[in-house]
Amino acid sequence: MNVTPAQQYEAMTSVPFDLVLFDLGGVLIELSGVGAMRDLAGISSDDELWERWLSCPWVRAFERGECTASEFAAGMVDEWKLSVPADAFLEAFRIWPVGPMPGAEALVAEVAEVVAVGCLSNTNSLHTEERFSEWGIFATFNPRFLSHELGVLKPDRDLFDRVAELAGFAPERILFLDDNVINVDGARAAGFTAEIARGVDEARDALIAAGVLTL
Repeated sequence: MNVTPAQQYEAMTSVPFDLVLFDLGGVLIELSGVGAMRDLAGISSDDELWERWLSCPWVRAFERGECTASEFAAGMVDEWKLSVPADAFLEAFRIWPVGPMPGAEALVAEVAEVVAVGCLSNTNSLHTEERFSEWGIFATFNPRFLSHELGVLKPDRDLFDRVAELAGFAPERILFLDDNVINVDGARAAGFTAEIARGVDEARDALIAAGVLTL
C-alpha cells in the first residue's frame, strides 16, 4: 500500500495511541508445542495450561533470564512430572516457535505506517537467539520488550510499569495485543489499553476497533 507523506502525517496525528505493542507467540508467531505440552502435563485446555505455565517458577526463572536452558528443562521435567528426559523436552521446546503466521508481516508493516510498533513478549534467550532473530518481522519492531532482557514478566505489574517508563508514553496511549486473558488483565490494571487477539485476523479486528486501522 503506497501512502504519501501527507497521508501518513494525517493518519499519525489522528491515531489514538502513540505505540502499538504486539505479543509474539499466539498473535503473530505460530507456536507448535502447546498441544503436546498439554498432553504431557495431562491438562485439558489451553487456558489452563497457560495459567499454570505463567505461574511456574521454572518458566518464570528462565523467561526472566535467571537460569540456563538446561536448568530450565530439568526443573520443568521435575516440577511437572513429565514422562520425557530433560534433553528431549528441551529439544522439543527449542522449536515451539514455528514462524510468522500468514499475514503477520504485512499487518505489522501496515500499522507501522501510522504509529510506532513494538513487541512485548514473555520469552527466553533460546527462542530469541535461535528462532525470533531469524525472521525479518522481528527486526521491524522498535522498541522490543523481551522478558528475559528486562528481568520481569507478564502479567506482573512491574513489567508493564517498566515498559511504560522505557517507552516514554502514558500507559493509556499504548495499545497492547495479547492472546492470553491473564496478560490482558494485567496490562489493563497498569493502565494500558489492551485487547485479546488470537492470531492475525483477530489482531487486525482489534486494531480496527481501536481506531488504528480502517476497514
